[in-house]
Amino acid sequence: MLLLAKPNGETIRRFLETQKNAEFSYAEVGASTSGSPSGYNIDHNRILMGTGAEDFRAATRAVQHWRMFDMPWVELHPPNTPIEPDSTVAIVVRHFGFWSLNAARIVYVIGEGGDIDKFGFAYGTLAEHAESGEERFSVEFHHESGEVWYDLFAFSRPNHFLARLGYPLSRMLQRRFAQDSKQAMARAVKEEH
Repeated sequence: MLLLAKPNGETIRRFLETQKNAEFSYAEVGASTSGSPSGYNIDHNRILMGTGAEDFRAATRAVQHWRMFDMPWVELHPPNTPIEPDSTVAIVVRHFGFWSLNAARIVYVIGEGGDIDKFGFAYGTLAEHAESGEERFSVEFHHESGEVWYDLFAFSRPNHFLARLGYPLSRMLQRRFAQDSKQAMARAVKEEH
């Protein structure tokens, strides 16, 4: 949904209400667990967050509180959405002099232990999203090296007419989001020290 002004709380609440039972905008729901389906743009970004169990706990808390969205041009609503399957969120994006309101729903949650501990989730786009696809946000603790990584993986293609028309700009925004998301997570972990 494109808007000329930033949507207020009531507009976002009504938007989320209409998306509660909306279908995903792509057929390959859950495909980010094992890679990506053909016919989509693939984006995979990683950043080293720190070392040790303390940094992993801080990174896990950051994901639980959606800190990867802490950037001036993107807002997540509601900000306290629980990380659990079927939770639906609205993503408000300011770009090129206007605003967009996008809907996504959590598809699955990651909670793994072993040589590499992992925590995170993936959400999938709903019909009211400029793009179509899935994005996975996760953190990893590699016990052998002690490294803690933030991993951002997505497959997508334009869904909205304007996203298709402005494809190079859409891709630029996706790259910008990945970069800013990595920096937001790095800040979140650093603030815990």
